[in-house]
Formats: sequence, C-alpha cells, structure tokens
Amino acid sequence: MASASAPVVVASDHGGFELKEAIKRHLSGRGLTVLDVGTHDKGACDYPVFARAAAEAIASGRAGRGVVIDGAGIGSAMVANKVPGVRAGLAFDPKTAVNAAEHNGAHIVTLGAGYLDEAAAIAIVDAFLGTACTVDRHLRRVAMIDALDGHRGPSPAPALSATPQSGEAMTPVAQDYNALVASITRVLSDNPGLLAAIMPAGAAHGAGGSDSCPICDASGHCVSSHPDTVRRMTAFGPELRVTTKLGDKGVPRDLAHLIDHTLLKPDATYADIDQLCDEARTYNFASVCVNPVHVARCAARLRGASAKVCTVIGFPLGATPKEVKALEARKALRDGADELDMVIAIGALKSGDHKTVYEDIRLLAEVAREGRAILKVIIETALLTDEEKVAACVLSRKAGAHFVKTSTGFAKGGATEADVALMAQAVEHKLEVKASGGVRSAEDAKRMVEAGATRIGASVGVKIAQEERGERPAAGPGAASGGY
Repeated sequence: MASASAPVVVASDHGGFELKEAIKRHLSGRGLTVLDVGTHDKGACDYPVFARAAAEAIASGRAGRGVVIDGAGIGSAMVANKVPGVRAGLAFDPKTAVNAAEHNGAHIVTLGAGYLDEAAAIAIVDAFLGTACTVDRHLRRVAMIDALDGHRGPSPAPALSATPQSGEAMTPVAQDYNALVASITRVLSDNPGLLAAIMPAGAAHGAGGSDSCPICDASGHCVSSHPDTVRRMTAFGPELRVTTKLGDKGVPRDLAHLIDHTLLKPDATYADIDQLCDEARTYNFASVCVNPVHVARCAARLRGASAKVCTVIGFPLGATPKEVKALEARKALRDGADELDMVIAIGALKSGDHKTVYEDIRLLAEVAREGRAILKVIIETALLTDEEKVAACVLSRKAGAHFVKTSTGFAKGGATEADVALMAQAVEHKLEVKASGGVRSAEDAKRMVEAGATRIGASVGVKIAQEERGERPAAGPGAASGGY
C-alpha cells in the first residue's frame, strides 16, 4: 500500500496547465510532495502523453495518488485506466471525488479545466486526497475491477495528511521500509519457526495420534494444516500440484518450467553456450541465463523454443553506475534478451542510502518496460542483514521490478529457505521470488518452492530435471557451470 507521505503526481495538457500549477502550489503549501510529469508550458500538446505518464508513476510506485487535468477530464481518465493496475475517475465536485476514492479505490482523479474554477478544483483535490478505500465490500469490488485486466494493481492509497509532523520528513521509501521491517521482525522474533516456511511432515494436527492426517504424514502439504503453503504453490499455475490423496508426494513432478538454466563462468566457450541452449530446449526450461556477450547467440539458437533468454546486468558486484547498467541492459535487449537480472548497489544499501538503490532499480525497470522485458533484482542475501533484505525487497517493489532474487552465486552464500520466506513476505507475495545460488538438486528446488520461490536459478538444471525423471544425471555445462 502506498505510504501516506508518498508523492502526489500531477499532469495536464496545455488546456489544464494553469490549473495544474495552481493545484501544485496548493499541495506544496500543505506540505505534500508533488511529482510533476508535465506538461511544463502552454504549448499545444496531446493529453494522452501526460495522462499516461501520471498513471505509470502510480503503477511503478513513484507516486501514491494523482491529479490529471485536461479540457473535460474524460479523455485523461480513459488513458489512465488503460495502464494495468491503475484506477482513475472523473470528479466534478467533492462528493464525486470522495466516491471515486472511497468506493472505487481510485489512484487518480481527473478534472476538466473547462468546467472548474481554481477554488472548485482545489476543493475536489482535497476531498479526493483526504479519503481512503478501507471498507471490505468496496475493497472486494475494487479487486473485481483489477481482475478484468488480469493485473493485481497498487492497493488503494491511504488518505494523505494535510501537514507533515515537525522535524525532518521521512521519505516514502523509508517510511514503508521501517513499518514493514518492524512488523516482520517482530513476528519472526516471536515465531522463529515461521522462517522454515512449512512444518515437517507429520508435525501438523493430530500427528502420531488417532487423528493423524495421512496427507500430512505422507508429505506435509495438507490443505488444512498448511494452507499458506498450498495457496503459494497453487497460485503459481496448474503445473504446481499439492497433495490431495494418499500416495501423492505433493510436490511438482516436473520443475523444469521454474528453472533458469545458467552458465556464467568466464571461460564458457561457444560450444558450452550452444549445449546450454540445446538442453533448455530439450527440458523446456524457463530460460537460459548467460553473460551479456552471449545473448545474441542464445537468441538465435533458441528461436522457436519456449525458453527465454535471460542475462545479467552489473554482474556480479552491482557496483556499476546506474547509467552504465542502463546502457548494458539496452544493448542486451537489442541483442534479443527477454529477461534482465540486475545486481543492486549493495554498498549503497548497506550504507542506508535507499534513494540511490531505488533510483538504480527504477532506471533499469524503465529500460525493461521499454523493451517489454522482465526485471529481476538480485539483492545478494548472503551480504545483508534481515533488515537490509527487507529494505531491498521494498525498494524493488516500489521501483517497478517483477522479481526479487536471492543471490549471484559468486558471494559467500546462496539461497536459503529462510531468505526466500522472508523475501516473499517482504513483497507481500506481489512480486515473484527467485531462489539462486546453491540450488543443486531436485530436493533443494522443491524446498525453495515450498518456501515461496516462483523461479529457480540453477547451474545444475539438467541434473534437477533428470532427477525428477528418475534418470542418472549426466555431465555437461549445466552440471557444474559455476555462478548460480
């Protein structure tokens, strides 16, 4: 959910420019942070450009609420509602503004400059920003709206306070982070067993007694004893099954569709890369993950296959300026990459410089969006405290990433079930979680999925797939490739 101190994004075409400027002055006077995405003068322009910019600021988490103005307010509402997960409503008085926020969970209110004077517009904006969608029946209906485009959008934003507290204002990122860290740390401190993600087989209701559950005894994935695990697993698609009867092991029989088949060794040859691609085609892996220099080769080799081409950005240290990471990413996308795995600015995160980390991720998210690619953010869990892991996850979500990912495989440790569970909680299961580094068997992969992972990064993908098929693992570049 957006923070009460998140910026308010404002936008207009040339017809709404003067009213936008007046609303900006008013909001700034209330102590609210304003993000102006244009237009910035009275020159003739097209309202869809600026309405879209405002909606994308909401979708990416850069803003919590928005005000968009054109001649009538109708066209801008249409545009904003085309951005997945964003809800916009036209208001012509304070009552309709309250309705848009309270009943419809609107992130953006649109105004018609041709029909409102400055005082009326400001009254509408204040009513909209001061109202939140909190009633269960309204939230249920908002969820039905989001379901129409198959996108789970940003939660309805809270009402915005008129004036910040005295003292230095906390950034939206820091406020969200501190609140989330406090709640998660408190729960995990009181209940350390939660980090295991699931209970051991037989440890559920009636274990060992007359009410012993055969499903729990068989696998530990009974829907009555482990509903959270079952919900996580079934949400990932029909391929992931859970135990429903005696004898079913309750784990995926085929993990290939979750695996990024990986080869990141610096001495990988062209022949190794070709074999990696051929294995991905044979076993129907989710993707191949290679260094950027091999992207074009993989894209050509995998033409027509289901496997995507993934590459790494700022790898493995994350200590590259964000502008250079953006250039590297754009080149990879031109060469045929479908997914980007970026390493965050780890040193900045550990220094508490959340703004730098956020901007690093946000820029790469914009590049990925332009190229219609998936962005995964590698946070390198082995180098972070639990609080830093949570901060990295919150920043990744706010910046518009699609995944958070545990490890590069080049640090002192890799994925753990505890890290995966913590990361899934930190993103409120609204981003996907990739477990990478140290996943070396089918059992390892299953444990990560049970903890909350939706994708596995593995340099032993063939071994995992062969184990699942009951075959003897064979040697190859996917058997001991290093990195992940």
